[in-house]
Amino acid sequence: MSEGAALTGPDGAARCPWALSTPDYVTYHDEEWGRPVHGDDALFERVSLEAFQSGLSWITILRRRAGFRAAFADFKIAAVAAFTDEDRARLLADPGIIRNGAKIDATLANARVLADWAPGELDELIWSHAPDPSGRPVPKTLADVPAITPESTALSKALKKRGLRFVGPTTAYALMQACGLVDDHLETCVARGRG
Repeated sequence: MSEGAALTGPDGAARCPWALSTPDYVTYHDEEWGRPVHGDDALFERVSLEAFQSGLSWITILRRRAGFRAAFADFKIAAVAAFTDEDRARLLADPGIIRNGAKIDATLANARVLADWAPGELDELIWSHAPDPSGRPVPKTLADVPAITPESTALSKALKKRGLRFVGPTTAYALMQACGLVDDHLETCVARGRG
């Protein structure tokens, strides 16, 4: 078996290797990762969580997602854009999230930027960077999955140009994977093509 190839789990289904390290990952892998996400608020949540994940393990974010949703008003852009200095102080003291000042500030700033966009504009901008799936080889092992692509670099530049923060090319590619713009489930993974 190739290094990083899909592995068979206890239920007999082959999955991307990272999905088998914890039951939380199995559920996230099977039910969410790589499936299309649309809607400005839903995409704002994903942009925000990917930014918080930067430098950390995704499982850390996944296990605190309920805390993030509670702390950030379910990532409703208009609500987060209205957060005050008192809200910022509350977030910095909230043990249910990652208390990183720069990432909290970026999330608040991003919400304020996005609050001025037309409805559907974030969705349209992000999805306009989805690559043509017919031009992408199906990954056989984890080594075949890139960390950055020309499309993620372009998405990062487009988001930054519009004033968003903590949206580098690697974060943008993780967003593309999580939100179904690309299908990076391995060739023999049970979730491949479920988008």
